[in-house]
Amino acid sequence: MTTAPVDPMIGRLIDGRYQVRSRIARGGMATVYLATDLRLERRVAIKIMHGHLADDNTFKTRFVQEARSAARLAHPNVVNVFDQGQDADMAYLVMEYLPGITLRELLKDYKKLTPEQTVDIMDAVLAGLAAAHKAGIVHRDLKPENVLLADDGRIKLGDFGLARAASANTATGQALLGTIAYLSPELVTRGVADARSDIYAVGIMMYEMLTGEQPYVGEAPMAIAYQHANDQVPTPSSKNPAVPVELDELVLWATNRDPEARPDDAREMLERLREVEPGIRSSHRPLQTQATMVLPGGAMPAGAATAETRVIGAGGSVAAATSTLEASDGDDTEALAKSAERRKRRGYWIIALVLLLTGLAAGTGWYFGAGPGALTSVPETATLAPAVATAALEEAGFAVEPAERNDPVVPAGQVSGTDPAGGAQAQRGSTVTLFVSLGPQILPVPEVRGTPSADARAALKDFTVVDPNVFQFSGDVPADTVIDVLDVEGNPVGAEYPELGELTLVVSAGPLPDVVGMSAADAEAALAAVELQVAYGEPEFSDEVAADLVLSQAATTDPVRPGDTLTLVMSKGQDLVEVPNVITGQTVAQAREQLEALGFTVASNVPAFLEGAVVASVQSPAAGEKIKRGSEVTVNFG
Repeated sequence: MTTAPVDPMIGRLIDGRYQVRSRIARGGMATVYLATDLRLERRVAIKIMHGHLADDNTFKTRFVQEARSAARLAHPNVVNVFDQGQDADMAYLVMEYLPGITLRELLKDYKKLTPEQTVDIMDAVLAGLAAAHKAGIVHRDLKPENVLLADDGRIKLGDFGLARAASANTATGQALLGTIAYLSPELVTRGVADARSDIYAVGIMMYEMLTGEQPYVGEAPMAIAYQHANDQVPTPSSKNPAVPVELDELVLWATNRDPEARPDDAREMLERLREVEPGIRSSHRPLQTQATMVLPGGAMPAGAATAETRVIGAGGSVAAATSTLEASDGDDTEALAKSAERRKRRGYWIIALVLLLTGLAAGTGWYFGAGPGALTSVPETATLAPAVATAALEEAGFAVEPAERNDPVVPAGQVSGTDPAGGAQAQRGSTVTLFVSLGPQILPVPEVRGTPSADARAALKDFTVVDPNVFQFSGDVPADTVIDVLDVEGNPVGAEYPELGELTLVVSAGPLPDVVGMSAADAEAALAAVELQVAYGEPEFSDEVAADLVLSQAATTDPVRPGDTLTLVMSKGQDLVEVPNVITGQTVAQAREQLEALGFTVASNVPAFLEGAVVASVQSPAAGEKIKRGSEVTVNFG
C-alpha cells in the first residue's frame, strides 16, 4: 500500500508568525492552508503561491493585487485580508478563516436550489460585490467556487486574485481571464471588463443555482465562449418551471448581451432583488387549509351527514317525511339561522385570533431576524483606518464607541480590534467598542548578557527574539553564553524597547579552533566544521614548523562569526641553502661576493686589503653542504 506524500508546508512556521496546520484547498495559482497566527492566537487561512510561479512577475503582481484589492474592502460579505508578505522565495496572503463549504460544493450536493435559497445567497453576494464596486474594484472571477458559506450562516465573497481597479473599461491584457463558463460577451470578444461584467457572471450563477446546470456547455472552452458572445441566456423557468417570473426577469436583465442593458453595478441589482424578494417568499409558502363550512340552504352532497341533518327512518314514507319537513319548516329555519349566526360570530373570533397570533409571530420574527433584537456578525476591522472601520460597523447595524489601547502588532493610528471581537455575534443596534492602536508599550529590557541563551530567551518573553541566534567566536566568553543583544537595526539594545519588538541574541560559539601545525586538509576540515571559510597567504620559512604545515592563522573580520574567513599561512620549513665551491681559483674577495649573494656571512684569515690578490684555498663548511641562510662560511688561504 502506497502512502500519500506529506505536504512539506504542514508544520512550517512562516515569517516567524504563522504556523501551518493543514491544507484546505489547492488552485491553479496557490494553495490555501489552515494556520495559527501565533501573535494574535487565532486561526487564519494562509494562501501561498505555488513555487513554480515565484519567478513569474505577472503572477506575483496579481497575487499582491489580490491583497490590496481585498484590503480596501471592509464589508460583512467580503472575506477579510489581514496580511501579505514574502518568506524567502514564497509569497503569501493571510485571510480570515471561514469553516464551511463553497457554493460549488452546495450545488454538487443539492444540484439546484429553491428560489428562496437562491435569493438568500444572492442577497449576500450582491451586497459584498456592491461594496467592491463602490470602492472601484471589479472582481472579474465570480463563480460558485468563490462564494463561501460559513458554518455559522455567514456568506462571503472571496478570491480577488483577478480583481482590478475599475476604469471606464478595464482591459485584461490577456486573451481570457476568469472561468470560461461565467465570462461576459465583452470579455470574450473585446477582452475588456467593468462592473457590468461582474453582473453578467452573477446572472449565470443565478441560472445555475435555479436550474442545477450552466446555460452553455461544450466540449471545448472556445465553443462555450462562442455561445456567450452570440446567444442570449435562456430563462431559468425553461428548465425549472418552479422558478418565479421575477427571478426569470432578473437573470435576463443581468445576462443581457449588451452591457448597456444590464444593471450598472451590483447595488442596482441588489435593490431590484430586494424589491421582488417579499413576493417570491410569499408565493412559495405552503397554502394554509381551513375546515370546509356548509352554509344553510346550500346543496349537500349525497350521503353527507352533519349535525343539522335529519335522517328519516327506514319505515317512514316519502309523504310522511315530506309532511314532517313541511310542519317543522318554520322551526328548523329559525334554528338553522341561529346556528349559522353562532358559527359566523365564532369564525370572526377565530380569524381575529389567527391575525393576532400571526402579527405577534411576524413581529417577533422581525425583531429577532431583522430588527433590533437580531444577531449579526461583527465585521473584522483590525488594521483598518478608524473612519473606514466605523463605517463598516455602522453599516452592519452597530453603534460605535471609540477607545484606545496599546497594541504590539498594529501600527499606531490603525484599528487594533473591537469588543465584541470581529466575527462574533452581537445584537443589531448594540454598541461595539472600536479600539485604535497607540502602538506597542515601551518596556524595560532585562539584562541578559553573560547568561545562557535559553535563559535569556525566557527573560525576554515580552519581546520577539529572532531565531536563530547570531553566533560569534570568543576566547573570553563560554560557548552558548549571550555576548550582546541587538535591536532591529543591528545596534546594541538600550534599556527600553517596544513590546514584541524584534531582538537578536549574539551568542558565544567558543574560541576559534587552533589549526597551527595542521596540514592544509586537516585545517580546512576543522574550520569547515564551525562554518568558517579558508583563504591562504604567502608561505613563509620557519625553523619551528615543518614544511607544508600551517604556520599561522589570522582573522579577516572583527568579531569573527560563522561564515567569515580565516587566512592561513603555510610553512616552507627551514631556509637551507647549499654552500657553493668557492676555492676553485677565486680570490677571497670573489668568494666573499658569491657567498654573501646567497645570504651567508663570510669570515677569512686574509686581511681585507689583500683579499683581491689572494686566492682562497680552504672553505668551511665544505662545498655541497646545506646550511641555514645567514650562517657563517669561512674562506681562508693556506
